[in-house]
Amino acid sequence: MDLYILRHAEAVEREKFKRVHDADRPLTENGIKKMKKIAQAMLHLGLEFDAILSSPYMRAKDTAQIVGEAFECKSIIKLTPHLVIAGSPADLVKQINEEYSGKGQILLVGHEPYLSNLISVLISGREDVFIKLRKSGICKLSVEKLRLGKCATLEWLMGPSQLFL
Repeated sequence: MDLYILRHAEAVEREKFKRVHDADRPLTENGIKKMKKIAQAMLHLGLEFDAILSSPYMRAKDTAQIVGEAFECKSIIKLTPHLVIAGSPADLVKQINEEYSGKGQILLVGHEPYLSNLISVLISGREDVFIKLRKSGICKLSVEKLRLGKCATLEWLMGPSQLFL
């Protein structure tokens, strides 16, 4: 299985966001524009997805939608609470194993520091490997059998500037 892990695009700054819930914080116009270009770059890389799992927070959900539109696969996007900032990696791994074990390529869209910690655990078995996943950054992990612990190989990690066409 290939796991692609994508951090949401640039969102409105927390300090400037006036609503009650951080979960409702949207992408900026610049974030939307850049993410559309990055989605096109992902297409040019030849990426394909059998499933897209996203945090239900607006900025992650909208990032997943942009990718889904570019790949013409919006119907395979599923929101999961296991990708929110305080989500459970163990529950995410369980969900993927139960619902997507036959899928070869899965995209996960979420937030920092959750995603970096998840990558660290999957490649080393620990949360202390320093990974810097920038906004709109993506990495590819290859996994033979997904479990919470050392089970993956980091194939590559790219920031948004490396993905611009």
